[in-house]
Amino acid sequence: MSKHELRLVAITSVFAVACGPHAHIPIRPISVPSALAATDSASVLARRLAPVLYLQRDETFPLERVVAVVHPTRRVIAYHLLWRDDVHGAWIPFTVPTDEEVIWVGYDSTKAPSDLWTYWHGRILHTPWRQAQVAIDVQWGKHGSLPRGIVESDLPKTASLNNFYDLTFIGLPDILLGDIFREGPLCFCRSYQRYREFSRVLTLSDRIDAVARTNDPREVLHAIFGSKYSNKKQWPPTSSDHSQP
Repeated sequence: MSKHELRLVAITSVFAVACGPHAHIPIRPISVPSALAATDSASVLARRLAPVLYLQRDETFPLERVVAVVHPTRRVIAYHLLWRDDVHGAWIPFTVPTDEEVIWVGYDSTKAPSDLWTYWHGRILHTPWRQAQVAIDVQWGKHGSLPRGIVESDLPKTASLNNFYDLTFIGLPDILLGDIFREGPLCFCRSYQRYREFSRVLTLSDRIDAVARTNDPREVLHAIFGSKYSNKKQWPPTSSDHSQP
């Protein structure tokens, strides 16, 4: 490679790093005036119904923040999760430099879990949930949330686990470009069986940064997640089974 080519590569790299997205997550402790006290009944309920996450065992990005939002008129609690990053697209200028995911837990008049909705790559998956503990499998690198034990063939064909596993190889240049801007995995160089191995347990009940009771959680999310986050759908579709608090 000539000196001119080396200089061009160096200039391009510096320009890319300078323009690349960087996460600015607020440092704890964070003051949120609208957050509920730990002794508030809604706050106690949100922590009691908080899901247990089962991470894919090779996950590298940490879970940075958790906000629980109790709907004021529906029996639904939203758990907004902020992951440090997404394995894909981290090098794209002006992209959101973190990864927000959402889990919604519906509960009945006895305050027991009844329904579960999860955000899955632009779709909302729903399943009845009558177990005492809500459990979620978390996809490697992209952090899509799946009700634990879901039948994989029930997933949308264009957003199956098989397709995302294939993307870890097809999108390898994208993954490597992302490593220029932040520390991340070089690849998922393992089997599909390993990709489906959700064995690292992470409880949310003791990791919740704030609980709020509101229909519009954006003010709370801005305070805890920072000014730039994905701002994904706030609530699942309305169901008559969850119309009263």
